Amino acid sequence: MGYLSNIARSEGDPKILRSGPSSRGNADELARALGWFSIGLGLAELFAPRQFTRALGMEGSETLVRSYGLREIGHGILSLSPDKTTGLWSRVGGDALDILTLATAYRPDNPKRDNVGLALAAVAGITLLDVVGAQAVTSRHRRTGGDRQRYRDRSGFPQGARNARGAARKDFRTPPDMQAAPALAAVSRVGDDATSTA
Repeated sequence: MGYLSNIARSEGDPKILRSGPSSRGNADELARALGWFSIGLGLAELFAPRQFTRALGMEGSETLVRSYGLREIGHGILSLSPDKTTGLWSRVGGDALDILTLATAYRPDNPKRDNVGLALAAVAGITLLDVVGAQAVTSRHRRTGGDRQRYRDRSGFPQGARNARGAARKDFRTPPDMQAAPALAAVSRVGDDATSTA
């Protein structure tokens, strides 16, 4: 990757000598792989639905397969995004829908029942991967808030509100940088006199 970056770099940009370790963990890599798998499967379902329906004995369900393809592409895009947790859990929900749909085709009168059984086994395996990936990404990116601090018993005055009253009047001195310069004060007084006489 560093080689490609060096080819594309502008004149004067620093050259990449070597790259450091990736900040992505195993859970993120699994999410990425499942995201790309989802996009690939979705494209296949979108553009070749007849092959799926013919192999499963579900002729006439091409529109359903296309809609599942669009759903898979959406899951894949979400799984590749920063919101990968939502993408992976949505894949788990989609897997459940796939299993229900395949279960309707797993009937004794379907001549392609064996293919449907293989497809069910494959979807069950993918579901297991999706659940493991979703749980891993959720635990990796969970924000641990712990016990939140409660400040209801605090007033904002370290020595109490009673001691704060009038404290500024006792020994307050205007900081030097906030004091008006004598020349500016004179100009200000002349301006005030002019407005009062007008």
